[in-house]
Amino acid sequence: MDETWAPEACTLPHAERPFRVAEFDDLFSTYLRSAVRVDPQTLDLTLDADARTTVENLTARETECCSFFTFTLTDTTLRITVPPTQTAVLDALSERLPR
Repeated sequence: MDETWAPEACTLPHAERPFRVAEFDDLFSTYLRSAVRVDPQTLDLTLDADARTTVENLTARETECCSFFTFTLTDTTLRITVPPTQTAVLDALSERLPR
């Protein structure tokens, strides 16, 4: 599993990164209904309604180590935004979405 896209701004210890990536992969494979790349800095995910607790937990922990992410959860939509300097991170996350 390639985590080379994790930026220097990420404070999650390298040993824990594969586990976090796996959590996002599990979120996507279990709960994702659709994804729309709104613009280079914004990704909207439509998730199953029962994903809320999982999403809140994961995004809270992700914000602690990668403060450049902004996660906004409304009903069944998770909006992920990044600053212009971190679009490569959002690109890499988008590439992990099931096709």
